[in-house]
Amino acid sequence: MADNRLIVAISSRALFDLDESHQIYEQQGTKAYCQYQIDHEDVPLEAGAAYSLVKKLLALNNNKANTAHVEIILLSRNSSDTGLRIFNSIQHHKLNISRAVFTSGSSPYRYVETFGANLFLSTSPEDVRKALDAGIAAATILPSNVGDNSDEDQLRIAFDGDAVLFSDESERIYKEKGLQAFTENEQQAAKEPLSGGPFKEFLTALNHLQTEFSDEESPIRTALVTARSAPAHERVIRTLRAWGIRIDEAIFLGGLDKGPFLKSFGADIFFDDQQGHCDSAREHVATGHVPHGIANEKSKKE
Repeated sequence: MADNRLIVAISSRALFDLDESHQIYEQQGTKAYCQYQIDHEDVPLEAGAAYSLVKKLLALNNNKANTAHVEIILLSRNSSDTGLRIFNSIQHHKLNISRAVFTSGSSPYRYVETFGANLFLSTSPEDVRKALDAGIAAATILPSNVGDNSDEDQLRIAFDGDAVLFSDESERIYKEKGLQAFTENEQQAAKEPLSGGPFKEFLTALNHLQTEFSDEESPIRTALVTARSAPAHERVIRTLRAWGIRIDEAIFLGGLDKGPFLKSFGADIFFDDQQGHCDSAREHVATGHVPHGIANEKSKKE
């Protein structure tokens, strides 16, 4: 965390609803898209899937000490010309975002590390994979019908365990040898901490932010929402303890659909590596697919 700030890089299509103009781009080409954006540059864009999350992250800067805890960086495939509508929309929605990169069609992911981002959110699975390969927590923001819940005070972020917070070492055993072999392995290795996954450092940064506030007044709440159940719970708990990381809620579902539980938690966003879990989640909360680990190896090769 540069200067103890949490830095989140986000694509313009994750922050705002650009579906209509993207459709023009796909059907009529770049020239028509550019003209459309210029003609509508004074028409504010509606909120996108990650808008509520960004608004709550920025609200963490509104504190008594006047300390900037979070910075949001906008990364966009727009040109600076068509990007004017995006900046106008940022001003309209009163989002304190001042740094941006417009790449005129090329992938902006290469700037994620340069900005020192702890997290990258995009609607481009390709850009997300590249960021993950570079060792940066990243997720593909999925379309959802979730409304804006930025009026709620507390920022709530939920994570899957294996292949997200943790490595996929245990999930590989489950996929390759089945539930019984997985359970036996987790019981035998209960006191051996799991290796960190792609979101370990992001959770660490969030945890560090939480320590800036008292437990009673913390504006951040985290949850682990996992398909694991007893007796495979022990290794997870001991791993977080070994890392020195506090997680506020741990939900062991034993294979139940995650979506309704995420709604009950009130998640502003949920991160999971498995598409099926993401499909359940995005019916209820904003969801980021983490294309990492064994569950995504087949699609990675295709």
